Amino acid sequence: MSLHDPKPDNSALLDSIEVGDIVAANRVFMAPLTRARSEKDGHLQTPLHALYYAQRAGAGLIVSEATQISQQGQGYAWTPGIYTEEQADSWKLVTDAVHNAGGRIFAQLWHVGAVSHPVFQPDGGAPVSSSEWTPEGDAFVGDYHPDGPMVPHQQARALREGEIPALLDDYRNAARMAVRAGFDGVELHAANGYLIDQFLRSGVNQRTDRYGGSLENRARLLGEVVDALTEVLPANRVGVRLTPIGGAGGSADAHPEETYPAAAAVLAGRGLAYLHVVRATDHGGADGERSEGDKIVQAMGDAFDSTFVVNGNLSPEDAVKWINEGWADAVAFGRLFIANPDLPARIAEGGPYNEADGDTFYGGGAHGYVDYPSLIQVDDPLKLK
Repeated sequence: MSLHDPKPDNSALLDSIEVGDIVAANRVFMAPLTRARSEKDGHLQTPLHALYYAQRAGAGLIVSEATQISQQGQGYAWTPGIYTEEQADSWKLVTDAVHNAGGRIFAQLWHVGAVSHPVFQPDGGAPVSSSEWTPEGDAFVGDYHPDGPMVPHQQARALREGEIPALLDDYRNAARMAVRAGFDGVELHAANGYLIDQFLRSGVNQRTDRYGGSLENRARLLGEVVDALTEVLPANRVGVRLTPIGGAGGSADAHPEETYPAAAAVLAGRGLAYLHVVRATDHGGADGERSEGDKIVQAMGDAFDSTFVVNGNLSPEDAVKWINEGWADAVAFGRLFIANPDLPARIAEGGPYNEADGDTFYGGGAHGYVDYPSLIQVDDPLKLK
């Protein structure tokens, strides 16, 4: 953009919005971004994480990196947990930093299901899923496995119906830990081919009990987990993430145009804070025909009755169109937020935007994490810079 080019009108992204009982300062949300920098022992967050999130507190809402609800729920090296008091207390560093910088943050609650490896499982056994299933590709095991960092996925076993109450207890416990940690709310990760999605998707779910077969049955676990979370938190402090196309492990649904609007309808009428949907993109495992995928996303928005958040490789200009056309209430940005900690301010100015360094996305330390140039300087009481 030259000095003489008019500044783009991005004002639609900069308006405030109600998210449950929270007023977000703008509609530029920060998507959950796995960065694989948590402490291996204990799956803890550190002061480095506090600085990273505080730098991005100008987002209308931050959704934390995916955070496992149990040891069974882990599927990647160096990801954080939120199932022990020690983990919750380590996250308190982050939430305090975000709140002190004027931001809001939800914890994304994660169980990967089959997209794991026995090395992560508490008993060294097979990961669990809706049915016996071997995800495509490799598991990112880092230094947890002598043949790492990447080793082939192994076959998951079907979660027994009698184990589901304990799974629901794990979600309740994670929600309680999120409250202890000072999060403003939680987002249920029911997307990207992970456990809840493995129950939703006909390509994985071959069950014959009340959690399989019909669409109503395949969506049962989704509804039960939301119910469990709302026993701990007010419904208007709970969001849900879904992805109709794409995801880890190569899972798919035969009729996503039916399954996912129906899943959105299951979530309607519950008083939830928001529904967060990822559209098909060219990267991140979400492949497929974009135009058809966008039609599904828009149908999901029509089926839901509260704040509707869209994510998926949208430029600020694309995001403005989605909001102005009534297809979304807010837009979550991923890679742009990695490289531009002050993204809302840059959007207000029409750029310029830093380019993200993909080589530093996963693992490592401060480089590529907290050292991107910013138009707005965040006080760093921890002196990490």
